[in-house]
Amino acid sequence: MSGAAERAVPVAVEVTFLRMDRPPEGPRPASPPGAQVVVAERCTVGFYRYLYDGVGRHHVWWLRRTLADEQLAGILDDPANSVHVLMHAGEPAGFYELDRRNRPVVNLSYFGLLPHALGRGMGRALLRHATENAWTGGTRAVTVNTCTADHPRALPNYLAAGFRPLRAVREIWQVPVRLGLPIPERLKAS
Repeated sequence: MSGAAERAVPVAVEVTFLRMDRPPEGPRPASPPGAQVVVAERCTVGFYRYLYDGVGRHHVWWLRRTLADEQLAGILDDPANSVHVLMHAGEPAGFYELDRRNRPVVNLSYFGLLPHALGRGMGRALLRHATENAWTGGTRAVTVNTCTADHPRALPNYLAAGFRPLRAVREIWQVPVRLGLPIPERLKAS
């Protein structure tokens, strides 16, 4: 049996890698009343997929969607990885994920708001929560990356939060068609 290549859509993005070398300073942005961040202490694969897809579906978040449940469970069960959920009015409004496996450098692996929470003043407060949390326990630097498929405010918000760009790289992603992700025309590689 021959292994046919999986059908994929080539997606062209510019990925910007950023780093924060000292904890954030200044006043913490206010969160809307009723908003709080909770740690998903035993985050299930199903709940994680809900968050990941809800935040990233329209920003071509695809890598974690290709993982088998067992692979994703291994990441979620790693004590050096943590998922933090923004709750507002009793429902999830966004999340962030911290990867401490390369400590003393901590990576903000994923960050974002669910569509219903956009434009409601929660993003900057959640990002500040994420960076303050990342700086606990002997951290020397916090890293994150974003790309041109992400929300247009992602890069400006990271810069305003104190991250500095290290480099930008053009990448062509082969996004599997089977994932059913909407790919904006502006990102399709020709």
